[in-house]
Amino acid sequence: MSRKKKDPTVGFVSLGCPKASADAELILTRLRAEGYQISGSYDGADLVVVNTCGFIDEAVEESLDAIGEALAENGKVIVTGCLGAKADVVRAAHPQVLAVTGPHATQEVMEAVHAQLPPMHEPFIDLVPPQGIRLTPPHYAYLKISEGCNHRCSFCIIPSLRGDLVSRPNGDVLQEAETLARAGVKELLIISQDTSAYGVDVKYRTGFHGGRPVKTRLLELCQALGELGIWVRMHYVYPYPSVDHLIPLMAEGKILPYLDVPFQHASPRILKLMKRPASSENNLERIKAWRSICPDISIRSTFITGFPGETEAEFEELLTFLEEAKIDRVGAFAYSPVEGAAANTLPDAVPDEVREERRLQLMEFQEDISTRCLEAKLGRTVQVLVDDVDEDGAIARTQWDAPEIDGVVYITDGHDLQVGDYAQVELMDCDVHDYYARRVPD
Repeated sequence: MSRKKKDPTVGFVSLGCPKASADAELILTRLRAEGYQISGSYDGADLVVVNTCGFIDEAVEESLDAIGEALAENGKVIVTGCLGAKADVVRAAHPQVLAVTGPHATQEVMEAVHAQLPPMHEPFIDLVPPQGIRLTPPHYAYLKISEGCNHRCSFCIIPSLRGDLVSRPNGDVLQEAETLARAGVKELLIISQDTSAYGVDVKYRTGFHGGRPVKTRLLELCQALGELGIWVRMHYVYPYPSVDHLIPLMAEGKILPYLDVPFQHASPRILKLMKRPASSENNLERIKAWRSICPDISIRSTFITGFPGETEAEFEELLTFLEEAKIDRVGAFAYSPVEGAAANTLPDAVPDEVREERRLQLMEFQEDISTRCLEAKLGRTVQVLVDDVDEDGAIARTQWDAPEIDGVVYITDGHDLQVGDYAQVELMDCDVHDYYARRVPD
């Protein structure tokens, strides 16, 4: 069977964080299910969807530039994503756009596409894999468990862009996870705005999956995910006491011994100004308790330098925290005022150059800590997941490293491995970020 005319083709540009990528995957799956062809370039596209980011000023500029490029190259552009929540900003810069929608707006995007480019759905030809259309490689996938956030951190405008917390039904989450595992996914990266709060909005009500009752809570969700026999990695986890219950699952190998915890600072006064959840918790003691249960746990975190009012002593307090906590992987951002954020009204703004100097100092300080954390594991035989294979060998990751943001393992004798393979390797050497390893028979 052949078509009588050209398939309607949608160009797609996706910016921003994994949560934005998860939104993009939903849109792409719907487009493909309705018979649209997807293009990664402007050539041949009947229109272009730009999935934007709008969290900080640099992201806003990047998104506006991407919209401008799409208009110049194609002329027909639909805007969605976080910057789309500020339609006035988009239309002020680019009044020619066809439509503007906010984040997590699959149906609105589809309606805008339909208005400009009616679908030509032929179910015998337009086949979509059960796992949907993914932007990630076939061997790992992001699994979003909730949308929005109930917190009102003073530097953040995410709630105004994505709304309050809405947890996905646990049956839907687990069904998607099983579908991905059957499709060959070897690693699930669990994401949301506030992963620890999963189920709070529905009072942890009991749902059902596979005929079994499952409470809508992170512990029970992780217990069920741990039965899939693949890697399960936790991201965007606030350090609530409830997280303590996940650590035994890590020690037992049910989920990966990895937590992405955005601490943001260590000074109680600055955390209070930031209005951070769990700001009154003793995070050092909590980390020590986690490591006593699961010594292999790896902690990634992000921090903000130069928040309004941050003194030199409070910055030093942050460095002391890093040293004592021995955070394995760290990202840092110089504070950036975001339009609409409450922190913009705080007194005692730190000069731009000081914010950046402190960020650079923190990252240089952290290099020594990260290197020592890597060196402590040298000589061990560990399981890795292969991400790439080329003429120099294989590039993989350990259980302590998330894709694209953490380190990798270079396996010089890994030429016979395949992308998506689990393999056993001995960690032979390291630098500041990465390991060098050799194969060990399984």
